[in-house]
Amino acid sequence: MKNASVTPDQRVGTLPSARGFVPALEGLRAVAAFAVLTTHVAFQTDSSTGSAIHRAWGRMDLSVAVFFALSGFLLWRTHALHARRGNPGTARGAVAYLRSRLVRIMPGYLAVVAAVFLVIPQNARSSAWTWTANLTLTQVVIPDSLVEGLTHAWSLSVEMAFYLVLPLLWWALAGLRGRAARWRIPVIAAVGVLSLGWALVPWYDLGLPERLNDQILPPAFASWFAAGMILAELATAPPGRVAALARPRRARWGWWAVAAVAFGITTVPQWFAEGFVHPSGPEFAVRTALGVVVAFCLLAPVALAPEGQRFAVLDSAIAGTLGRWSYGVFLWHVLVLHFAFQIAFIPMFSGHMLEVWLVTAAASTVIAAASYALVEEPSRRWLAPGSTRRRAPRTPPTGQAVASPAQTTPATVAT
Repeated sequence: MKNASVTPDQRVGTLPSARGFVPALEGLRAVAAFAVLTTHVAFQTDSSTGSAIHRAWGRMDLSVAVFFALSGFLLWRTHALHARRGNPGTARGAVAYLRSRLVRIMPGYLAVVAAVFLVIPQNARSSAWTWTANLTLTQVVIPDSLVEGLTHAWSLSVEMAFYLVLPLLWWALAGLRGRAARWRIPVIAAVGVLSLGWALVPWYDLGLPERLNDQILPPAFASWFAAGMILAELATAPPGRVAALARPRRARWGWWAVAAVAFGITTVPQWFAEGFVHPSGPEFAVRTALGVVVAFCLLAPVALAPEGQRFAVLDSAIAGTLGRWSYGVFLWHVLVLHFAFQIAFIPMFSGHMLEVWLVTAAASTVIAAASYALVEEPSRRWLAPGSTRRRAPRTPPTGQAVASPAQTTPATVAT
C-alpha cells in the first residue's frame, strides 16, 4: 500500500510559474542586468558616492541578489514540484543537468575570456595559471586571478559552484516529499540564515590566504540562492498565505515597496560604506540579509502571480528580447566600459556618467545580441542534451528553463 506520507496533493503546482515560461521573469532579468551595468559605470565615472542618487547608483550591485535568487528559483522549482507530488528520487539526472548548465554558460563566457585577454594590453602578460583560473571559472578560489575586463565574472564563478552543489541538495532533501515536503522551506531557510554568519567568521585568522577575498566565496551568498529556492517551494506548494499576498493585481506594489525600502537602507552612509569597498564582517552580513529582502520581494509578485495576471512592462516584447540578451550584456559590458571612455573622449573618474552609460549600454546591447545569435543559441542547439544538428523551433518554456540568471556583480570587488 502506498505510504500516506507521499500521497500527492492535487493542489500542488497550480501557479503558472511552477511549471512553465514566465515572461515577466525575463523582463526582470533585463532590468537587473542593466542595473549592474549602471553601478559599474557609476563607479568608473566617480558617480557612486556622495549624493543620495550617487549612492543609489553605487548600490545597484545588489541586483546580483536578484540573479542568484532567480537562479535558485528556476533550477529548484522542478525538484520542488517533484517532491510536492510525492514522487520518489529526484526530478532530473545530475549528468544531463550539469551538461545543460555548461552548454548555457560556457560558450559565451569563453568568447569574452578570449577577447579580454587578447585586446586589453595589461592582460597579455597574464600567466598560464591566471588564464586557466578564468577559463575554468575558479578565479574566486585562486589568488590574484581577477583580471581587467573580467573582474565581474566572480559572480559567475559563484553561480557555477551553486550549479555543482545543487544535485547534492536534491539528494539531501529527496526524503522530504508528499506531506513531509512542508519541512523543505524551514530547512532551506535555516541554511540561508546560517550562511549570513559566514562574514562573521575570522577566516584569515584561521588560515585563509589574505590574497583571497572571503566575501566573494560561494558560501557567503547561500542566502540569496535560498531566497529563490523558497520561492520555488511556495510556487509549487498548495496555495497558502504567502501566495495569497501576491494574488491581488495591486499587491505587487506593496512587495516592490518593501524591496525599495530595503535597498534604500543600504545607501545610508551612516550605516553602510559607500562605493566598492571591502566592508566589515557585520556590515557585509546585514547588507547580504537586506539583499535577501530585495531579491525575494522583487521576485515574489511575479513568481507567485495567479493565472492570467500580467505585468505590462516586464511582459513586453522589448523586455523579453532584452532578457534573452541580458547574459551577453553581463558578459561584455565591463570590457565595453573599458573602451567606452576612449570612444566618448572622456577620462575615467571624471564624471559624465550619462554619456558613458549611453555608450556602454548601446554597445553592450549590440554585442550581446550578436553573442546570442552567433554563439549562445547555436551552442544550445548543437550541444544541449538531446539536441540534434537540425535546428528545432525555439519555444519559450525551454528557453527560460535553461536560461542563466548569472548576470551581475556585487560591491565587494573593484572593477
